[in-house]
Amino acid sequence: MEPIIDHIQLTVRDLAVSEAFYDKLLLLLGYDLAKKNKGRVEAHDFDVVEYVHPKLVLGINSPRASERDTPVHRRRPGSLHHLAFRASSPEAIDALYPHVQATGAQIVAPPQYWPQHGERYYALFFKDPDGMKLELM
Repeated sequence: MEPIIDHIQLTVRDLAVSEAFYDKLLLLLGYDLAKKNKGRVEAHDFDVVEYVHPKLVLGINSPRASERDTPVHRRRPGSLHHLAFRASSPEAIDALYPHVQATGAQIVAPPQYWPQHGERYYALFFKDPDGMKLELM
């Protein structure tokens, strides 16, 4: 077996706000918005938007009504700490940086080398509308 992640589903507070953000971001990362799927999962009481890419399907889900105002905290057990997308080079990250800023993302750390992760580790960290930490590396 090859350890390949097929899809990731993120629960978001406001599906419309997050969809607008991820439409902009994922277009920058090579997703084709014509392949985006939307629907309702009645059995589990949520709406979903799925961004389909041959390498990774990323979905965003509406929350349960009772959980809508629960804050995201990536250090809570069972939580996703952050999600990293691989870029082709540091130059590609630098080129994407102003476009990521234009999505309205909260920039955590601008593009730079992170030697604690290896001498060539170059990354940009930012957050989505719900505070989910994202990375371009």
